[in-house]
Amino acid sequence: MTTASDPSYPAHWEADVVLRDGGTARIRPITTEDAGRLVSFYEQVSDESKYYRFFAPYPRLSARDVHRFTHHDYVDRVGLAATIGEEFIGTVRYDRIGPDGRPASAPADEAEVAFLVQDAHQGRGVASALLEHIGAVARERGIRRFAAEVLPANNKMIKVFKDAGYEQKRSFEDGSVHLTLDLEPTAESLAVQRAREQRAEARSVQRLLTPRSVAVIGVSRSGGGVGAAALRNLRDSGFRGHLYAVNEAAATDLLDGVRAYRTLGAVDAPVDLAVIAVPAGRVPEAVAACGEHGVQGLVVLSAGYGESGAAGLDRQRELVRQVRSYGMRLIGPNAYGVINTAPEVGLNASLTPAPAPNRGRIGLFTQSGAIGISLLSALLRRGEGLSSFVSAGNRADVSGNDILQYWYEDEATDVALMYLETLGNPRKFTRLARRTAAVKPVVVARGGRHTPAGHVVPGTRLPDATVSALLRQAGVIRVGTVTELVDVGLLLASQPLPAGPRVAILGNSESLGVLAYDACLAQGLRPGAPQDLTTAATPPDFRTALAAALGSAENDAVIVTVIPWVNEQEPQDDLADALRDAVAAHPGKPVAVVHVELAELVDALSPAGALAPRTRPADEDEGGYARPDVRIPAYPAAERAVRAVAEAVRYGQWRRAAADAGQVPEYEDIDEAGAAARLAALLADVGEGVVTLTEPDATALLAHYGIRVLPTVAAPTADAAVRAARSLGYPVALKTTAPHLRHRADLGGVRLDLGGEADLRRSYEELTELLGTPDELLPVVQAMVPRGVDTVVRSVIDPAAGAVLSFGLAGVASELLGDTAHRLVPATDRDAAGLIRSIRAAPLLFGWRGSDPVDTPALEELLLRLSRLVDDHPEVVGVTLEPVVVATEGLSVLSASVRVAHPPARTDMGPRTLPSY
Repeated sequence: MTTASDPSYPAHWEADVVLRDGGTARIRPITTEDAGRLVSFYEQVSDESKYYRFFAPYPRLSARDVHRFTHHDYVDRVGLAATIGEEFIGTVRYDRIGPDGRPASAPADEAEVAFLVQDAHQGRGVASALLEHIGAVARERGIRRFAAEVLPANNKMIKVFKDAGYEQKRSFEDGSVHLTLDLEPTAESLAVQRAREQRAEARSVQRLLTPRSVAVIGVSRSGGGVGAAALRNLRDSGFRGHLYAVNEAAATDLLDGVRAYRTLGAVDAPVDLAVIAVPAGRVPEAVAACGEHGVQGLVVLSAGYGESGAAGLDRQRELVRQVRSYGMRLIGPNAYGVINTAPEVGLNASLTPAPAPNRGRIGLFTQSGAIGISLLSALLRRGEGLSSFVSAGNRADVSGNDILQYWYEDEATDVALMYLETLGNPRKFTRLARRTAAVKPVVVARGGRHTPAGHVVPGTRLPDATVSALLRQAGVIRVGTVTELVDVGLLLASQPLPAGPRVAILGNSESLGVLAYDACLAQGLRPGAPQDLTTAATPPDFRTALAAALGSAENDAVIVTVIPWVNEQEPQDDLADALRDAVAAHPGKPVAVVHVELAELVDALSPAGALAPRTRPADEDEGGYARPDVRIPAYPAAERAVRAVAEAVRYGQWRRAAADAGQVPEYEDIDEAGAAARLAALLADVGEGVVTLTEPDATALLAHYGIRVLPTVAAPTADAAVRAARSLGYPVALKTTAPHLRHRADLGGVRLDLGGEADLRRSYEELTELLGTPDELLPVVQAMVPRGVDTVVRSVIDPAAGAVLSFGLAGVASELLGDTAHRLVPATDRDAAGLIRSIRAAPLLFGWRGSDPVDTPALEELLLRLSRLVDDHPEVVGVTLEPVVVATEGLSVLSASVRVAHPPARTDMGPRTLPSY
């Protein structure tokens, strides 16, 4: 018998998933304790569904059936259930079979699979989610194929198998459809899985942001407190749906003009979203009431959770368990709230007082309420609106990843701004950000480099610089401050992407133009000489100059600098009109304005200013309003404007490059099966933990992927060194391999180009006299290779980010300066080419100061082969190739270190699942 408390129970198979409609369910192994739940579940299934499952009328389960469906060995027989609370809503099981179709054990690698989903939950994607998870379980247990018998009329189940993306065969036998699915993940099955994940998670956020009814639980009768504030903001911001106030001591039918109830259960209508603002100790009661009432999502404003210490973190984990047990999703706890400015919704379920932000094209996500207030205020001051806003607090459930899934397909959002304290799962974040950034900019400011209290998802061990490089690879615009977040967001939301780095500068201040020019050079842009219009320039002069700059094929962007007029006779809205007219006449290139103490100009250039009545009509236009469709961002400092333009330039370059992401090449000499067999043998007697392979084992493993490591011969004595040199052939190198001297030529532990026995013996004597005994130095002899540039190639597995490929030059200077570049695995040919060119010392590879360029194609191939190795074999958790000497023709790997371990049970390639708590 197996129960959830038995050691053999596979707890790592438990997972929370988001279903197609945005609700959640929990998938877990079925145990012997589930007999009653299974019987109850089966009683709720229609006769038709039972017929499809058993191919005959089957009104009830016998005691023998119940025993068979609840007793599993979790190897040859496995059953999983999808649950909401204590109720089964779907089940799946597999039984391992042999070639004759009868029950079997390993090494048989085929299993018969069957599903049953409660009719009320069909169409929610339950069967698809169960297939993903039972497939992962089967692969873990050595099963490679599923077989299924389906009645021809059972179109829904046939579609589940057909749409999964696995390679499959279909035949018609004895009145049923026989399906065989190959469980090896394919590009199509992974694409299907991630598309379903995106739709489900986006739908779950959409349900939170577009409720038809909202209840605020915890509204004080006095009108004070967080709950009352949230209720007023919902009411005063014009929420289009039904609004309810809940207070157990409510003595009237109205609170602040809103219908009031003592309990949520007393509300005789559906409630889509509940805002909870009661003390932490009473939140579980409120969550239970929401679950029983069928609420779809929660915003928990209450504090006293993970941010308050260990006890609060335990309370937070229990909150997530309770919320998900009802199939709901949670924003918070300790949240600031959510805003959706869509006219048909008008939702301000936050602590931001009415009026809510204007309608705009920017989506904003923050973890910090204080930063959320700061960002909302900054956008408001500069006249910019929002499409949606989420401040998730401790983000125990809904995170930035979920919001990205929503923004990806949200037509109301053109730019995504995110303030993050941690990335949670960097691998998933970069994957989602790359896809989103391909269609709209994603700008991120990170406020912390370590996991803060209250965040239940483990952070990454990768250095912040490495994470930044990976974000750049994914197309994310990484900024350092919340001010830069707003600056860059404003430009991207209102301006087209520049086609290149050429920047025109014009204005009525020569000094301000020079500052802009210097800032452009510092950002790697190509500015033209500033055009000084002089302090006497009028709005028509600005219009003419800007139109000429925009019309020139020599410019990709324009920066306009403005200082106040001495006589102050030129209205600033006239200048705004002139700039708008020029932009409207020559669209397609971004424009940014740098001003000095011209607050009215900022207002006039903002979206709100575009709709304001003019002080006086412009000469060329008799209308009474400016152009509402032309928006120009304004900045109080040249450096800020240029930084925003530079980020837009780099993002535009990434977008154009991303259109051709490159390919992961195939190499005919790669022996994937041989490497897998070798790894299995090496790990056969290894328990938990990481093992560093011996030099022969590491060399042999790398050889399966066409990576040749130059052999070394141990030299415990001078005579042994001479014998080694004779076998290898002169000239040779003599090196120490002691850990404290390894790869440290600067410490004198390496002697090169030893052309004969006398040189070798003399060098051996010098090493042992200066640095220690042979037993301490562990000297080796190695054949000399053609001179070139010494480099380092690494791959490391981070628990959160996954496999990361790194490259840099060898030596203490590169280590000291951190001059290392990174890419996520699997790397494409474009990734490899970009990797070696992105370090600051890259010119040394391409003929610096008249030297011969080295064989960079060979280096790119080495990177791609190593990427394939670690991607194909999750057992390989770390590889260091140091040094790799890249010559003018070819390269030589002089030393290799490989670390291996048993692979994790689940990875990002596994079935979709919510973060565990």
